[in-house]
Amino acid sequence: MISGKGELVENLQPHTDTITRTEDQSHRTGLSRRRRIIITGGVMMGMFLAALESTVVSTAMPTVIASLGGLNIYSWVFSVYMLTSTVTVPIWGRLSDIYGRRVFYLIGIGLFLLGSALSGQSHTMLELVIFRAIQGLGAGALIPLGLTIIGDMYTLVERARMQGLFSGVWGVASIIGPLVGGFITDHLSWRWVFYINIPFGLAAAAVIGIALIEDTRASRKTKIDISGAVALTAAITLFLLAMMEGSSGLGWGSLPVISMFIACAVLLAIFIYIESRAEAPMLPLSLFSNAIFRAATVNGLLAGMAMFGSISFIPLYVQGVIGTNATQAGSVLTPLLLGWVIFAVIGGRLLLKVGYRPTVLAGMVLLVTGFFMLTGMTAHSSRMYITLAMIMMGAGMGLSMLTLLIAVQTAVPREQLGTATSANMFFRSIGGAIGVAVMGSVMSVGLSSQIASITQVNGADRTAALLADLAHHPDVIINPAARSQVPAYILQLFIGALDHALHSVFLVGLVMAILAFISAFMVPRGRPHEHTANK
Repeated sequence: MISGKGELVENLQPHTDTITRTEDQSHRTGLSRRRRIIITGGVMMGMFLAALESTVVSTAMPTVIASLGGLNIYSWVFSVYMLTSTVTVPIWGRLSDIYGRRVFYLIGIGLFLLGSALSGQSHTMLELVIFRAIQGLGAGALIPLGLTIIGDMYTLVERARMQGLFSGVWGVASIIGPLVGGFITDHLSWRWVFYINIPFGLAAAAVIGIALIEDTRASRKTKIDISGAVALTAAITLFLLAMMEGSSGLGWGSLPVISMFIACAVLLAIFIYIESRAEAPMLPLSLFSNAIFRAATVNGLLAGMAMFGSISFIPLYVQGVIGTNATQAGSVLTPLLLGWVIFAVIGGRLLLKVGYRPTVLAGMVLLVTGFFMLTGMTAHSSRMYITLAMIMMGAGMGLSMLTLLIAVQTAVPREQLGTATSANMFFRSIGGAIGVAVMGSVMSVGLSSQIASITQVNGADRTAALLADLAHHPDVIINPAARSQVPAYILQLFIGALDHALHSVFLVGLVMAILAFISAFMVPRGRPHEHTANK
């Protein structure tokens, strides 16, 4: 073991060549500063569309259901979008490494806009689900390829200083999304929730199509790993379907869910075998020998499980247990988003001064602190307490998420930049899907257990029946009209049960956040600009 500066060199030396290559490539794009700024604007517009879509659509869904019907399958409007956008991320990344970013970014926008136009024309809920799948296929390209284009054009120092721009896109989209969705639904038509994407998407496509210049002749003869792409897509599709059905549909112990998990494991084994022998693998296994990529993958998976799993349940707690109205519950995540954006800007500067590991560790400390506060939340918690917890959680993700993305982009050669960027986002998305499913199951089991205990003590058949009905339809508690129809004593019993169940959910999130903190010690030490200078 070498201490001090020697340890710094030992930890970073394996990545020196690749970091320098990536930095040099940033200067060999042949793009003027003005052109790079124009392209950055186009990329941010595309990212904004993808980020805005989910919040806008969720706001309009009650009106959509009233228009199209199909309440029994409406959840698939969101699930199928998540499914197709997630499974295609690594494929888009690899294809862009082989044939260039421009063509596949434009194809992605094209599919996204086609899905948007068709979704606006839907006449049944089934049609909307199918068209949302097409939209998701395109969305899977917009953000990872957009960030890869940024990685191509800018040096490490420039990317670090630009972190706030890209976090700001997510923050603004998340804040104004519900407002835009509500305004469009109330004053125009729910169909314009989808149509509004078209002019902005065409503008983004025009900017990228005209301004982005690439030379990909050197990689034209590379073979596409079709077998690997098929195996990975099938495996992840089965995995996500099993997680969705296990948590809210068939149950974890059902034969279809178990069969899907087994088939997923078999397909993943086949995928690994294919990748180990492929001439140009879809996801090169050699990436996992890179310490930075490996650390970013593990941390992204765990942090994604904690953060993206828990935020699905925080508004439910605020509205269902604390008893706020829908507007207040909807705004509870705003401090989280603001903390994310502000600390992403800070993180970009911090990583240049102290390096990757201290920056990520600081983020994980804040994330764990936020989750610890979350587990202490009660029905009497003040707005200030909740706001502070949200800021802590957002600050933690802001410091760590884009820092690790920049680290990954810096640590791999340019010919793997798209693959590595997409893989980083892919594993975080998978973590989020796992987190939502696991926490959803924890809530369901906890709620059922609490209600069983209450009915044993109460012994009243009517009470048991009402509580059981609420357990199957917990959304009733956040619907003022439906809530007013529930007897007061039943409502209080159910709120207590929901409080206990959601605390179990937040405890699971805390455990995941602690594991993410531990994984941050896998991140190599060293300051990236020091590293390049030493070269």
